[in-house]
Amino acid sequence: MIRLGATLVLSGALLLAGCSSDGADKPAPSPSPTASATPSPSPAAAEPKPPQDRACYQLDYTEAVAPTVDVARISCTGAHTSMTYAVGPLDVVVDGHLLAVDSARVRDQVATTCPERFDAFVGGTAEDRRLSMLRPVWFTPSVEESDAGASWYRCDAVALAADEKLAPLTGRLQDVLGRADGRDRYAMCGTAAPGTTGFQRVICSAKHSWRAVDTVPFAAGRYPGVAKVRAAGDGPCQDAGAAAADGALDYKWGYEWPTAEDWKGGQTYGLCWAPD
Repeated sequence: MIRLGATLVLSGALLLAGCSSDGADKPAPSPSPTASATPSPSPAAAEPKPPQDRACYQLDYTEAVAPTVDVARISCTGAHTSMTYAVGPLDVVVDGHLLAVDSARVRDQVATTCPERFDAFVGGTAEDRRLSMLRPVWFTPSVEESDAGASWYRCDAVALAADEKLAPLTGRLQDVLGRADGRDRYAMCGTAAPGTTGFQRVICSAKHSWRAVDTVPFAAGRYPGVAKVRAAGDGPCQDAGAAAADGALDYKWGYEWPTAEDWKGGQTYGLCWAPD
């Protein structure tokens, strides 16, 4: 995970798991000789203001995955790629000790809070969110801002258009995955059959030929091993492929299973694919 920035580890969208199965500053000037040798005290730095909730921004991918960002907000009625859905205070005092803004405990706090609040913001089921290209990203003050008194976190929602590229956000984002049109707008598709040459995950509004249609969940815990996670998808994904074919006897289907690396990153499910 990127330090206090987002993980755009997209249910494997940036880390593809498995393969498919087919049917089968200047220096200060020196004081002048007439200047007093006693410097005047500098005015205290003003504490930076916290970000605003429901603000929108035009971020690129690199800015979205950075731990801090300094981009001016813009009107949400114009083109934007990021929307803030939660802002809150950082818990930086433990047993009377002040923690650094980039400490592990602070990182963990934000990395837990923002995904939880994301789920409630975009709505839908866990499967709806896994099958979409919407993802949470998060930011904290820079070390310099923290030293000046800033202590907040900011959670934003973004959508991936493709690998390391953000898509524009349109329409109302709150509960977007609780609506059929929202699920379709931000759905996950592929440029080719998963596991084949030319396959790339893309948002379904882009040119594509396959769509992620179902998930194969596993119980949390130790990674079951490649053999088990691979075999577990055959039946469910074949059924999902048949359902997507709408009754046709000749149909194709694909399955991506989670690797041990994906599992460690939190992806404890596979993805079923079908031609679209």
